[in-house]
Amino acid sequence: MTPLEILAAALNGTPAPRIPVFCNLPDHGARELGMCAKEYFSKGEYVADAQLRMRQRYGYDNIWSLHYAGKEAELLGCREILFADDGAPNVSDFVIKSLDDIARLEIPADITQHPAWQPIADCLKILHSEIGATHPICAYVTASTTLPSILMGMEKWMELFLLGPFDLRDELLQKCSNFFQQEIAAMRALGANVLIYSTPFGSPYFVSRKQIEQIVMPWMRRDLLPGGSEGVVYYCGMAPFNDVIDLVFDELHIKTHYISPLADITEAKRLVGTRGLTCGVIDDIKMIHWSPEQTRAEAKRIVEIGKTGGHFLFGNGVMPMAVPAANIQAMVDAGFEYGRLG
Repeated sequence: MTPLEILAAALNGTPAPRIPVFCNLPDHGARELGMCAKEYFSKGEYVADAQLRMRQRYGYDNIWSLHYAGKEAELLGCREILFADDGAPNVSDFVIKSLDDIARLEIPADITQHPAWQPIADCLKILHSEIGATHPICAYVTASTTLPSILMGMEKWMELFLLGPFDLRDELLQKCSNFFQQEIAAMRALGANVLIYSTPFGSPYFVSRKQIEQIVMPWMRRDLLPGGSEGVVYYCGMAPFNDVIDLVFDELHIKTHYISPLADITEAKRLVGTRGLTCGVIDDIKMIHWSPEQTRAEAKRIVEIGKTGGHFLFGNGVMPMAVPAANIQAMVDAGFEYGRLG
């Protein structure tokens, strides 16, 4: 079976020789090609080449088209990204500097015509051509309720989200949701088949359950309304969200849940059950200081809890650059070894 078929089997609960094993290395490509980060992210061909090389080297199932989360801000007017060779690029020019800028924010009529979109498109075209028929291709899309944090900064967004003015908050959310709908449709059209729906505000770690139900959930429903939830992964960064898994099933019909390493994986597996796919996630922050043996032991623990009854995937969060290559390999190898089924 191909990795794409193994992923489908895990989601649907049909027979497969093993569980899917994901490894997310979005920031490692520049090092792989011996480039500085700014040069590396300048062309989609570079990102695709590095992702293909790293997948071949370590042997995991998925591949990433993500450049950096700030790319979405660039599509909306951000003029400056701060590049670092030891971590993820970050926004250094906020699009929204004052509340008056919300009215001035314009969503492009067609984001695929924006110059900042071209590297994403080039990357996805290459990945789809090379392994699209056999492997999961992951794309990253930020929920409308989270996108404002990279447009105006988390502190200002939290203030607006919680305290208002609520008419301005909702005006911004509508614009962000319109952008999201365009972005996810464009990703799908280019062959992305695993859509990481980044929604930290969908975790009770950030806002209350009541706020999720009354404010966040309606906007997430709007985000996903045109294209549905096919291929969508509920991802709250590394924030735990076991308490809203049932709500996500009922309201959003998302079947794949990328569980925080801070959450109880046994409880998460019970909550998701056979309705969808539980993704058990190793704590890759701790992997910075672990030995390969410690990494292997933790991977074994997670996999053996999760694989019983199927409907399980093993992976990591967003691997820090400081994690030794030996630990990355140990994690992947353990996923394959202990993830055998039948």
